[in-house]
Amino acid sequence: MIPYWSDDHVALYLGDMREVLPALAVQADLVVADPPYQETTLAWDRWPEGWPQLVETVASSMWCFGSMRMFLDRRHDFDGWKLSQDVVWEKSNGSGFARDRFRRVHEIATHWYRGDWRDIHHDTPRTAYSGPDKSARGRNSVTPHTGAIGAHTYVDDGTRLARSVIKAGAVRYQRRHPTEKPIELLTPLIEYGCPEGGLVIDPFAGSGSTLDAARMLGRRAIGIEADERYVEAAARRLAASPLTLAQ
Repeated sequence: MIPYWSDDHVALYLGDMREVLPALAVQADLVVADPPYQETTLAWDRWPEGWPQLVETVASSMWCFGSMRMFLDRRHDFDGWKLSQDVVWEKSNGSGFARDRFRRVHEIATHWYRGDWRDIHHDTPRTAYSGPDKSARGRNSVTPHTGAIGAHTYVDDGTRLARSVIKAGAVRYQRRHPTEKPIELLTPLIEYGCPEGGLVIDPFAGSGSTLDAARMLGRRAIGIEADERYVEAAARRLAASPLTLAQ
């Protein structure tokens, strides 16, 4: 299959992911999916039936964006997956489709996997830490729910585990897609789930944010988008973006 646009790191395809993905016959390290949530009556907000099952054939690790309503409504579509964790994206300003409820300023990214967790690439996310010296706190115990109870000594390396809430402003200016995700949000998710040089697949590529982020992080990427308007926007974006690999 010939891509709509490609370079040495990214290939972008036009079409329904349920038709394109099987034709590519590839295996990926990570899928990053931002499907339509089907929460509105808008024409583009339609859930593509069967897509989580199809992704099972190409990857064992997946980040999927969504809302609580979406995941509850579609829970059986994820029967072939195990839930690892969820991360909250806190936006600087949200949207509300109802006037009698809290304004929603967050979305959820859930991490799913198949098989044995030990076989799944996961780069433990850490951030700089400048608080009290943990090494001075002495010994502690590993929490029981991890399945390993025992003595543990903190070693202060100047970092701490990244928090499960990622604050990143929604894309407001030069937005190319109605649900475009910011690079600052996608970066830690890709770093966590895909090794350097690995392959990321975005089956709902939109304006190419995941592809752009993956390429900048030294990963390869394949994107599939059904709407030619957004494929063209993604192609222009990728062609114009300088290739700056993360150090």
